[in-house]
Amino acid sequence: MRVVKKGLMFALSLFMVMSLAGCFVFPAPDLGALRRHLLRVTPTPIPTPELAKVPLTPTVVPPLVRPSDESQLLIELYERVNPSVVNVLVVSKVKMKPFAEIPGFPFFAPQTPEEYYQHGEGSGFVYDTQGHIVTNNHVVAGADEVRVTFYDDTSVPATVVGTDPDSDLAVLKVKLPPEKLRPLPLGDSDALRVGQKVVAIGNPFGLQGTMTAGIVSGLGRLLPATRSGERRYTIPDIIQTDAAINPGNSGGPLLDLQGRVVGVNAAIESPVRASSGVGFAIPVNIVKKVVPDLIAKGYHEHPWLGISTLTLNPALAKAMDLPENQHGVLVVEVVEGSPAAKAKLRPSRKVVEIEGQKVPVGGDIIIGIDDQEVKKFDDLISYLIRHTEVGQKVRLRILRGGKVKEVVVTLAARPRAESK
Repeated sequence: MRVVKKGLMFALSLFMVMSLAGCFVFPAPDLGALRRHLLRVTPTPIPTPELAKVPLTPTVVPPLVRPSDESQLLIELYERVNPSVVNVLVVSKVKMKPFAEIPGFPFFAPQTPEEYYQHGEGSGFVYDTQGHIVTNNHVVAGADEVRVTFYDDTSVPATVVGTDPDSDLAVLKVKLPPEKLRPLPLGDSDALRVGQKVVAIGNPFGLQGTMTAGIVSGLGRLLPATRSGERRYTIPDIIQTDAAINPGNSGGPLLDLQGRVVGVNAAIESPVRASSGVGFAIPVNIVKKVVPDLIAKGYHEHPWLGISTLTLNPALAKAMDLPENQHGVLVVEVVEGSPAAKAKLRPSRKVVEIEGQKVPVGGDIIIGIDDQEVKKFDDLISYLIRHTEVGQKVRLRILRGGKVKEVVVTLAARPRAESK
């Protein structure tokens, strides 16, 4: 082994330290040694009286950059709202076979299912001072244990008091003194505009108290409900945002810049299960209708017509001998015993091929409900969810055989389904 002289070793060590730090820092000169050297070279100093009178200028440290008005607004918004946002930890018991069954291999014989614990995380926010927490149905569906953690690391068990798969909303309850609970004010999702700034606060990937900012990038989207069963339903008026939403954000609030809840973050559209700039939130105006029922009776009844539909397009309208610019919703199927069946709505009875696909034709076409024009399915489902109740009568304007007719339908409760 070679021995390196101490001076060289010190220089190499210094070089390595500076390189690892990502920059090069040169040592400051020894002013005392420099002065002594100059005195040795020039024993008689040159007089410079005018320079001696010039006062030394102190080093000026630049002030910290002050946050802009918008940054300060976001800082204050976070500090005010974050105490109301919680982390929701869920434990579920699942039964699984420890090994797969492979025919012909005795050591892979059929196994008895064993019980395992599965953990999941989501977000939520304080709804009132009685301890109610709003989150997503899919966050707590099938949970055996639920625990809620607040911003100050207070962690308490929670009970599920109500769920609604058809709006993907759920309500939890915790036991804490009212002074420990800070409810968030609810805004008006109908007042939102594309381009409006919003923020999301939640626990993406378990990173508690994370805030992201963006804009409302779309309105009036549809989102599949989280219910199981043969029939599928959709949630209308979904808010689209480019504020980063990731796994773990589900159930947390989407807020306007006044700190009011305008939506409940629920889903993302992404090929990689992470934010791609397209996130979806359930509008707060649906929360206002559903959550009080979940608190009072544990479920919410959605008004129901009992039909499957298809939005008209020019090709479909042409196949039905209608003008290509005809708008409306084609009744494809009528559920037996449903309000639509009792009102004698007619479903499609014929199938034709359009652009290589088999499409039903020939049923009633809904073009209006009460005083609301129906151009597409979104219009129909949005009106039902937002403006009607179970037992209410609605007037449907339909096209039947090229003629406009009016049909009165008494809405029933949508058949309930268990959470996934």
